[in-house]
Amino acid sequence: MISLLQLQLRTDHRRSYVKQMRKQGHIPAVLYGKKTNSQPVFVDAAEFLKQWRAVGGSGLLDAQLNDDHIRIIVRDMQKHPIRHDVIHIDFLAVDAKTEIDVHVPIHLIGEAAGVKDGGVLQQAMHQLSIRALPSNIPPSIDIDITNLQVGDVITVSHIQTNGVYEMNHDPTEVIASILPPKQEEEIHSGEEQEPGKPESEEGRETTP
Repeated sequence: MISLLQLQLRTDHRRSYVKQMRKQGHIPAVLYGKKTNSQPVFVDAAEFLKQWRAVGGSGLLDAQLNDDHIRIIVRDMQKHPIRHDVIHIDFLAVDAKTEIDVHVPIHLIGEAAGVKDGGVLQQAMHQLSIRALPSNIPPSIDIDITNLQVGDVITVSHIQTNGVYEMNHDPTEVIASILPPKQEEEIHSGEEQEPGKPESEEGRETTP
């Protein structure tokens, strides 16, 4: 049985009420969509985080508002600047037949052969913007980097979408690369001077 995220309508817009709801473990939010008027709601914080993490942060959530079963995604999420807990969410009610743009996290799988040889893995992108039907949104885009050698580069063009979704990126954008091993530079000051007295002591004070 699907566990539905319960959305509750919020009719009191006073700051004191919102503050009280947060203290009780709820997150204020707004729900909107192509066929849904903007409505202020709130959700249980623990239940939301549990379900949101389960779908990878970019996938669909099954929710209930009053007696309606709707499918939603997180369009925006605000966090407290110090505590980093979620303080507000924008939910988008999706239409199953309409493509939407979403950001999907990138997961690099395995250890690159080039890293084992001393190379350095550099990941330039950590998420990708894609366009897809709601049911085709992947929780993450996994990239196997096991066979990458020093000097190898993975770009957006290497991602196999299988026609399920489209990339909103230039195909040449770099996702990850294996840089050559770092080499310590040896600093030479020129010819080494032999130990002992200098060849010329001219200019020194002498005692008569």
